[in-house]
Amino acid sequence: MTSDQKGIVLVVIGMVLFSVQDALIKNLSTHASLIQIFVCRGVIGIVILSIFLKLTNRKLSIKSNNPKIAITRGLLFPFAFLCFYLAIAAMPIAEASALFFVSPFFMTILSKIILKNKVGIHRLVAIMVGFVGIIFIIKPEFANFNWVMILPIVCAFAYSLSMILTIYTKDSDTTYQQTSHVYLGSIAVGTIVYLVFGNFNEHYSDNPSLSYLLRAWDFTDFTILFKILIISFIGTIGILCLINAYRIGLPSVVSPFEYTMIINALIIGYFIFHEQPDYYSIIGMTLIILSGIYIFFRERPRKTKIVSDNSLRV
Repeated sequence: MTSDQKGIVLVVIGMVLFSVQDALIKNLSTHASLIQIFVCRGVIGIVILSIFLKLTNRKLSIKSNNPKIAITRGLLFPFAFLCFYLAIAAMPIAEASALFFVSPFFMTILSKIILKNKVGIHRLVAIMVGFVGIIFIIKPEFANFNWVMILPIVCAFAYSLSMILTIYTKDSDTTYQQTSHVYLGSIAVGTIVYLVFGNFNEHYSDNPSLSYLLRAWDFTDFTILFKILIISFIGTIGILCLINAYRIGLPSVVSPFEYTMIINALIIGYFIFHEQPDYYSIIGMTLIILSGIYIFFRERPRKTKIVSDNSLRV
């Protein structure tokens, strides 16, 4: 296989692992604490990453040549996926995944503002098509609007900003440093939320997202602890798959295959959670996928400065 083909295989494997991780996190939404998952996963992720670096004769360093940007990234990334996991507690996992994949559009806009990259008419049209897809999914009937559907879009924006900062500092901080910052950020965000809000679950028993966020921590249920361990393990393996995918393959070639995650989410949602998107949602997902892939291929001639780099997804 060529390097690009190997990269594609690694991306597809990574998307499968992330889909399983998301399914387990959604499965825990009725009886576990999302903050406990976040903190424990950050700790376990650091341990697994340290073991991997030790076995490959690499050094784990959390130092950064741009500490302010590193701290911002480290907090933005877990905040983004905190929003995503709160969303899948209350909405179909396939729709949440599709809404998250508006991130290439945000990255295109932010790259224009922060990195001063040029944005042509083709990408602007693709962005507009993608946002039409968002409307099809969220179906904004304001009298009955489900505000949870905004959370994956907030996730996409915060994630995109963190990725732009990743690109901005890629020459000064290694991928492993950046990954460790994300895990430390998860621990910090989870701890801050827990200290500020504590356990107010009894006040939000009718809200699946807030109940998931503020539920009391449980270290006595070994089923929950085992699932958290599995989440941490497969999430870290997924990260390493994607790190290597982007190391050996062109981002413009391998990035479109990240959209296989939406297909995985549809299958998992249908067979495990008995979720079936309506026709409007399917149309919206299709528009988001097609416009996102179009943006990726428009970047290919320049070897892509703007990529949907999920290599730090946790």
